[in-house]
Amino acid sequence: MLGLFTGPSPAVHEFMSPQDYVQQKAAASGSSFYYAFLFLPPARRAAITAFYAFCREVDDVVDEVDDPGVAQNKLAWWRTEVAQAFSGQPSHPVMQALLPHAGAYGIEQRHLQAVIEGCQMDLEQTRYLDYAGLQRYCHLVAGIVGEVSAHIFGQTQAATTDYAHKLGLAFQLTNIIRDVGEDALRGRIYLPVNELQRFDVKAHEILKRQYSERFSALMRFQAERAHALYDEALALLPAADRRAQKPGLMMASIYRTLLREIERDDFRVLHQRIALTPLRKLWLAWKVQALGRL
Repeated sequence: MLGLFTGPSPAVHEFMSPQDYVQQKAAASGSSFYYAFLFLPPARRAAITAFYAFCREVDDVVDEVDDPGVAQNKLAWWRTEVAQAFSGQPSHPVMQALLPHAGAYGIEQRHLQAVIEGCQMDLEQTRYLDYAGLQRYCHLVAGIVGEVSAHIFGQTQAATTDYAHKLGLAFQLTNIIRDVGEDALRGRIYLPVNELQRFDVKAHEILKRQYSERFSALMRFQAERAHALYDEALALLPAADRRAQKPGLMMASIYRTLLREIERDDFRVLHQRIALTPLRKLWLAWKVQALGRL
């Protein structure tokens, strides 16, 4: 790797356009988001794919770089790259793919810098004292992502931004529930400290992958909160934007189905990562597209 550059080597760039690069980045992630993108018109699909690839790039800095100092430098590089890109000088293929869509879909520099700030929090904080503190983190890494996504999908009503933030929070809490064991291996516990105390679950029990009735009760509480957020988000979506926001509704169907699978498995998330098959994700997305049902 040369300097702080977090993308592929120059040799890769010679054979891959920025559009191909972000498409490969999005597809390789296997994320639920990718299946929702498939049903979008080409221009919107290109925009959301590039934005999602950006989110993956900065998130991977935190998750895949073992040295915190190196990760800090990489995020600093990304802050500079975003600023330079919005002044007309993008150098990374992700920014080269994303910038042409920024004006059309209201993507601003502050949005991308907020996502980087959220990833920065992962380097500086491994615990959250309460839900209010966790919400600040979720706002940056999920609420902002939801806001940008809603604009790309085709927002016409101001209230759709509130829906997007609420849905992003529901997605992030679902991710936290799913990834408790995986995050613990990285020394991170996102479940609020005061809620661990309320259910008498010790941090060392999570780090050592020890299940208990207390842990199950704690996780049921987290799942109930996430379900309530899905309901609140859907109630906030204006009818005028429901058709345009179908990709978000597809993701809601996929994520909520995943949450129910985790519940059915009695929250056995400390030793494994529960997931839906690609075919099932595609089926759930298609049902929303074709039938309008979650």
